[in-house]
Order: sequence, then structure tokens, then C-alpha cells
Amino acid sequence: MFDGSAGKLVVFASSFAPRENRLKPISLAAERVAKLLNTSVEVKRLRKRFTPIYVYYKSGDEEPIPIYCSNREELDSQEVYSALTNMIFVLSFHPRHSALKHVRNEIIRFS
Repeated sequence: MFDGSAGKLVVFASSFAPRENRLKPISLAAERVAKLLNTSVEVKRLRKRFTPIYVYYKSGDEEPIPIYCSNREELDSQEVYSALTNMIFVLSFHPRHSALKHVRNEIIRFS
């Protein structure tokens, strides 16, 4: 694990999205990944009506990178967690996200 320079995860959901069925499993999975990264999660509820829930990775002042999207009603938190860790693992190889390089072994160990 490493310091908070790893960025943060941002979850975007419509304020009309049902919390229990859709947002909760995604936010729980994002919190687990954030704990692994030693970073934070920010949930942004937007007033627009849209179906998908998005998870972005944001590092510093750079553009956020979409790492997960779901339209499904029934979600499994473990499935979302696996998808998020897989995307973080892939991002860890990008030169702009060198802070994530240190988490590769952690991700492999928890997979």
C-alpha cells in the first residue's frame, strides 16, 4: 500500500437510482478497492435521469478515467470488485499512473 497520491475513485449515479439494488453494491466494491489503494471514494449523485452507474479513477488534475459501468438491476458486490481491481491493475502499467504500480502485487494476491 502507499500514500494518498494514488488518486481516488469517483462513483457517478443518478439521484433517481435505487440505492439498495444498484448503488450500494457498487459503492461497497469501490470502498474495498479504495482501501486496497489507501485512497478515497467520492459518490456523486447527479439530478439527471440516467440508468448506468459509472466508476471513474481520478488522479490529481488529470481527466477522470472510466473504469466501470453498469446498467444491471441486480449486482453482486464481489463481481464489481473484481472488475474494478482488474481495471486498476491494467491502469498500473500506464506511465501516467505510476503510483498504481506499487499496488500490482496487492491486487494479484487478493485476486
